[in-house]
Parts: sequence; structure tokens; C-alpha cells
Amino acid sequence: MARVIHVFRQPDRFVAGTVGEPGDRTFYLQAAEDTRTISVTIEKQQVSVLAERLSSLLEEIASRFDAEVPDEAPDELVDNEPLSVPVEEEFRVGTMGLGWDAESQAVVVELLAVTEGEVDETVVLDDTEEGPDAVRVFLTPPAARAFAARADRVVSAGRKPCPLCGEPLDPAGHICPRQNGYRRDSELTDES
Repeated sequence: MARVIHVFRQPDRFVAGTVGEPGDRTFYLQAAEDTRTISVTIEKQQVSVLAERLSSLLEEIASRFDAEVPDEAPDELVDNEPLSVPVEEEFRVGTMGLGWDAESQAVVVELLAVTEGEVDETVVLDDTEEGPDAVRVFLTPPAARAFAARADRVVSAGRKPCPLCGEPLDPAGHICPRQNGYRRDSELTDES
């Protein structure tokens, strides 16, 4: 079967979001243009890495090319709305790619579906017939900055980290490896 590439050249929306409670959230990236909406499932760490790499790419674009790149997301592009429903997974993201399209002055984000075998890197940001399904989104630098800012907020909105080990704290308690699982009763009260 030929691969399907969902292309969003002028998306109305491209956001990271979650479904579920902290500690049991499923992360999604969602692209929408006109009446078409695509949602792909992604790991929390992948969202974090994508936001970080996107910010780095924007800094490089600002220094190497003559492109206007805002330091912060413009207010009119800040999107705090929930994901559009129904959220129906198109595929789970395996490989991600980033690029700069100098002709359209756009950042290109490509998300490729998980595959059984290794992905040939030449299929990333390419229209070849063979390879995993993909979502390809073109973003202006301000929209890319807004995506990265929201992605960072979504990732950090989860459970608070333990101050000792950095692992997420559960509402039911936390056995900290730094304390060898030991927890004094006084630590369970609000004495601080």
C-alpha cells in the first residue's frame, strides 16, 4: 500500500495536547486546516524534544537566514483551547523531522508513523512512495514559536517532580529511591 502524507501548508491550528489525568495522560499533536483535522499520538518525551529542537531551529534561522523570528509567541497566536474532539488517532509517532523551507519561509515539522523496521532517513521530508505514513506541517516562525511554548506548558502541566529523585509524585504517595523507600510518618503531614 502506498504511503499517505497529510500535508498542512497553512494550518489553522497545530498544537500539542493531552487526554486524561496527570499520571495517566495520552499526548497528541493535532493539526487542522479548513475542515480537516488529524491527531497523532506521541510520547511526552517526544513532545518535549520537539519543542526544544524547534526553539533551537528558530534561533538558527534567525542567525543564518534573513527571517523574522519573534523571541516569544505573539499573543494572537497563543492557543490555550483543548484539543478538537473527537480525538481519533491517525497513527503513533515514531520518527520526527524538522527543516526550514527557504522558499516559503516556513518551518517544516514532519511526524512519521511507528514502523516495525528501521526508518530510512531519506524518507523524512521527502515525497517518496515507500515509507511510513506522515503528517507534514508548514509553520511560520511566529506559529512555530507558539507551538513550542504551548508544548512546553503541556509537558510541565503533569505531576510535580520529587525534590530528591526527580520522579513524578503520585497523589497516593511516592517511594523515593533516594530514601531507599523509607518514609517517616512526619513527612506525610503538613508540618512544613
